[in-house]
Amino acid sequence: MADTVLPVVESQKEERGFVKALGLFDGTMIVVGSMIGSGIFIVSADISRQTGSVGGLLLTWVLTGVLTVAAALSYGELAAMFPHAGGQYIYLREAYSPLWGFLYGWALFLVIQTGTIAAVAVGFAKYLGVFFPAISPEAWIIHPVSLGAKYAVSLSVQQVVGIVMVFFLTSLNLFGVRLGKLIQNIFTSAKTLALIGLIVIGFFFARNHAAIADNFSHIWTIRGEQGNEAGAGFLRGIVPGVTAASGWFGLFVALAVSQVGSLFSSDAWNNIGFTAAEVKNPKRDVALSMAFGTIIVTVLYFLANIAYLFALSLHQVQNAPDDRVATAALSAIFGTGGAAIMAGAIIVSTFGCNNGLILAGSRVVYAMAKDKLFFRKTGKLNRWGVPGFAMALQAVWVTVLILMRTRNADGSYGNLYSDLLNYVVFTVLIFYVLTVAGILVLRRKRPGADRPYKAFGYPFVPLLYIIAALAIMFVLLLYRTQTTWPGLVIVLVGVPVYLLWSRVARRTSAAE
Repeated sequence: MADTVLPVVESQKEERGFVKALGLFDGTMIVVGSMIGSGIFIVSADISRQTGSVGGLLLTWVLTGVLTVAAALSYGELAAMFPHAGGQYIYLREAYSPLWGFLYGWALFLVIQTGTIAAVAVGFAKYLGVFFPAISPEAWIIHPVSLGAKYAVSLSVQQVVGIVMVFFLTSLNLFGVRLGKLIQNIFTSAKTLALIGLIVIGFFFARNHAAIADNFSHIWTIRGEQGNEAGAGFLRGIVPGVTAASGWFGLFVALAVSQVGSLFSSDAWNNIGFTAAEVKNPKRDVALSMAFGTIIVTVLYFLANIAYLFALSLHQVQNAPDDRVATAALSAIFGTGGAAIMAGAIIVSTFGCNNGLILAGSRVVYAMAKDKLFFRKTGKLNRWGVPGFAMALQAVWVTVLILMRTRNADGSYGNLYSDLLNYVVFTVLIFYVLTVAGILVLRRKRPGADRPYKAFGYPFVPLLYIIAALAIMFVLLLYRTQTTWPGLVIVLVGVPVYLLWSRVARRTSAAE
């Protein structure tokens, strides 16, 4: 009995060092701010090409919203049961075993959280370059140095700005959650107002009557769609190539594949769970923050797409330069000034998004370290009550991801984190399904446990999410094979790492 109780008691004692400064509004701002990055301004172009219709574009965002809100309403039960730093890591550990919690934390630190921070930081630098042309991806400080046939390392002015942004926000968040939440509240409020402004402009000032008539009188007419072929050579001949016009199965595949962009744009809503130890009333406010935040963003995303369709024809949405749909919409009314307005909005959005991601991500590493499954120093709080070393280590790894490049066949260079994020979208869904299923598991394993909040619509809402997510994953395995199996490899590499770390932990415990 003592062996099972002692670690929990120590963990709770250590959590007293956290500063309980987050209220319901703060938590909602973390959810909204972490979700809204730059995706909503870009991914609709690819979604419209996948689905080939106005109805398909809007239905994709509706499905994403339903899935995201369903997951948030389900997670609330787990958040209320385990109001500790680490969030989803804790939920998986308690529902299944420490291995599953570790694999999630491993993938989160290696790619999911850090890769997203890297992508958002470089996106920030990219749009800052609209105002300061010297911030260029080809203004080399260190020209690309080859690391084999496929990889390289480089340092451009754009990369430097992205790295500086990461360390600047990290340094601010080292001074405590009160400063971190202040930054989050200010920038989330600003970018939410900016997104609302985009919606208002699209609805009332950028109305293109010809586009509106064509878009909404032919809402399900499929045009300009792109096809989907089997994602691996051995599947050719077994899995049919389809388009959205191929009947119900083709539309199903198009909607599932298009979820990659919309779900990624709606991700990170679970980050408030990572900071539960700093929430004043975690058994209530973590769940409510998830619910309110996801509903707010879902409504804003849907209305933003309506605004695009009020300003642009479907063809213009599908062929927006560099997929910048929001820029094209603003340019329809402001001309060349539209690009500058949109760039300013994205700069604010990405700054606030990264603040939330940086603030929350380090709490998962902290929780892993408390279980002796990560570097011990990452499980310590600094004088301001935040896991400072974990935050610094996170920033260092983000820097590595920003510096690493991929080499393309035409001699140009891509970003390693972009490939890694493509790989883990499938993996993220696996962990979400496992976590939602964990509600059913814990209802059976711990029927008498205190549940201040019970999953809305149980068991139907959790089951809805599980079935829908599994269907999307099935399609991705067939039609995006090349980006699904590497994500599984990243996770599976964590198994021997876990075994090694747990062995070291046992030896350390025995020595103590």
